[in-house]
Amino acid sequence: MDKPSLDQLRIERREERGRPGFRWVPALLLALLALGAAAWFFGARQAPAAEVRTAVAREAQGRVAATVLNASGYVTARRQATVSAKFTGRVTEVLIEEGMVVEEGQVLARLDDSNLRPALALAEAQLVSAQRGAQETEALLTEARLTLERSTQLVERKLASAAELDRSRALARSLEAQLKRKQADVEVAARQVDIYRQQMEDTIIRAPFAGIVVAKNAQPGEMISPVSAGGGFTRTGIGTIVDMSSLEVEIDVNEAYINRVAPGQAVMATLDAYPDWSIPCHVIAIIPTADRERATVGVRVGFDALDPRILPDMGVKVAFQDAEPDGGVGPAASGVAVPAAAVRRQQDRDYVFVVRDGIAERRAVAAGQERNGTILVESGLAPGEIVVIEAASELTDGAAVREKSE
Repeated sequence: MDKPSLDQLRIERREERGRPGFRWVPALLLALLALGAAAWFFGARQAPAAEVRTAVAREAQGRVAATVLNASGYVTARRQATVSAKFTGRVTEVLIEEGMVVEEGQVLARLDDSNLRPALALAEAQLVSAQRGAQETEALLTEARLTLERSTQLVERKLASAAELDRSRALARSLEAQLKRKQADVEVAARQVDIYRQQMEDTIIRAPFAGIVVAKNAQPGEMISPVSAGGGFTRTGIGTIVDMSSLEVEIDVNEAYINRVAPGQAVMATLDAYPDWSIPCHVIAIIPTADRERATVGVRVGFDALDPRILPDMGVKVAFQDAEPDGGVGPAASGVAVPAAAVRRQQDRDYVFVVRDGIAERRAVAAGQERNGTILVESGLAPGEIVVIEAASELTDGAAVREKSE
């Protein structure tokens, strides 16, 4: 049998290379990629619409209040107290934390009363002893008066001498004086008991009014005193309480412009922490004194309605208004009115999102003055158009939305 040659064992691949069966593979891959891109595109277009709250842009009517003066100040609390004890003592218990709401008379802390308890017990025992002594003297006085009455009758019948009558009368008078002294001792002992009981009550520190704890200044084991004792070992207060219903704004107005301010005047305030939120306010009073060094006059401004976002010591910018909404004092309104929340700002440019056929369209606008939570849009928006005032997520131009009208 002949052995195969090397040429016969060689594998020929030239015919396989030329087969047309593998030419469709690249085309198939391209088709799959195109289908995937189309599925991703249409899937993204069918993403769930964002829920938004909307409002209708309305044609502005009447006149716009004119701002006659701008100033700045701080939120202050008219009722704020650092609660301390009436005497120096060691703190045994602190029942407050920052941010806690407390009611008037609520227990905030307790001081050590171990030295007062024995003194109170002794005073109460002395009171009981004085009361018993007075009772004994009162009983003796009753007996002496009966004896005096019998002696008087016997003397009238000539059965007893006048000396016996005098002795009975002297004894009764003596016991009357002793009873008055014993009753005075009872009164003194009762006052002493009241003093120690009040001192015991003073070891319990209570809230002077309802409010919120903004500072906790002492811990159990520390010494507390109503006056500063120097050094860092004695505290002067348990904590600080603020009555949040007493918040107002304190403004320093240059005395050259104080003639533009009057009690009851409308004011629009803007917190530095919330620059897009306008808060209606009013002038409470002009403090009738001037600061000679700064040439300013203090003005108290009150909030028309309080809000939990308003906190003490926040910076505030205020604009004093010179017109009522329908008073015809300011310039005539021109444009459309929308809620202040509808106007957004980016890179010093104002814009709104207009809803049309379920799509949010970003549109640049020229925003004018704001009053009572409403902004006058001078251009870029027409009456009757629907604008977004609140969205569950960040909106983009062309995003699908679902309206939830107010």
